[in-house]
Amino acid sequence: MQNRIGSCVRNTKETQIELEINLDGSGEAAVDTGIPFFDHMLNGFARHGLFDLRVRVKGDLEVDCHHTVEDTGIVLGEAIAQALGDKAGIKRYGSFLLPMDETLALCAIDLSGRPYLNYDVCFTTEQIGTLDTEMIREFFYAVSYSAAMNLHVKILDGINNHHMAEALFKAFGKALDAATMEEPRLSGVWSTKGTL
Repeated sequence: MQNRIGSCVRNTKETQIELEINLDGSGEAAVDTGIPFFDHMLNGFARHGLFDLRVRVKGDLEVDCHHTVEDTGIVLGEAIAQALGDKAGIKRYGSFLLPMDETLALCAIDLSGRPYLNYDVCFTTEQIGTLDTEMIREFFYAVSYSAAMNLHVKILDGINNHHMAEALFKAFGKALDAATMEEPRLSGVWSTKGTL
């Protein structure tokens, strides 16, 4: 399982996106979405998941950040699904409990082929930098549905909104890394159905 790479291009009247992810990378990222705090979050996701991630987005930020963030989530999910292929030999499940100062974040993933998002996060500010905090949910929703993954993200404790957001993205990287790891005892997919 080397160089499982997924790439996706999406061009609409609202966004133009090019994205590539290598699930077997070293955590190198080159991200430019036009939203510096969102770039910071995607860099943390890549670094802590040990994914090589390249993202270039030109979005209608003169409107707001909605289309840029949501469409980036759609494209990332599609690229992850492409990189995983038939999912043979992967662990399928992954979870991580991540502390960041006063914050404690939980992320759990099942690469089941069945999309679902359980999101339990309450931010106390409307923006972090130029990223609308309500868009963090929309990002994870878009990823979960376009990658067809069951995704749970929760803040179990936290005060500082920057810490809460950053802990979520890092926990997501760690959990996805665990779920995509090879299980050497397994020859096919980890399912009684025989498919994921």
